[in-house]
Amino acid sequence: MMIHLLSLDNRETVQQIWALQHMAYPLEAERIGFTELPPLMDTFDSIASCGETFYGVLSDEGELIGAIAVEPEKEQVTISRMMVHPGHFRKGIAANLIRHVLDTYSDAPFMIVSTGTKNTPAVALYEKFGFKPASAFEVAPGVELTEFHLSRQP
Repeated sequence: MMIHLLSLDNRETVQQIWALQHMAYPLEAERIGFTELPPLMDTFDSIASCGETFYGVLSDEGELIGAIAVEPEKEQVTISRMMVHPGHFRKGIAANLIRHVLDTYSDAPFMIVSTGTKNTPAVALYEKFGFKPASAFEVAPGVELTEFHLSRQP
């Protein structure tokens, strides 16, 4: 499974990211009971100017079927988005994207990711890679996000 660095300077790429978000995130929104997830509020322009680094998996036809976005800083990397096309669930795409980020930023001593506490598939995936729940916070009545940390210091 080839993982590509995605350019936000490419209009077609940004359009594909937007479309993928609007296929993947409604399922998380339904799972956690919160329809106002930030990725669902994104526009073409907000994605194009977000400053995040995106990596993606393309289908044989060139369609973006999985993507992860990160915000690398000096001492940590934050995984800010993770999305897989619903028609391609359970194929290892998300795991491969996480593995790619862990390998690409292997010198980062600390990683952070957040997901809906009720999003059990995502929680299980992050925990499989060694992320530990660090804190939980309510973003709306009855809707909780959990922040996970991965410390890779010797």
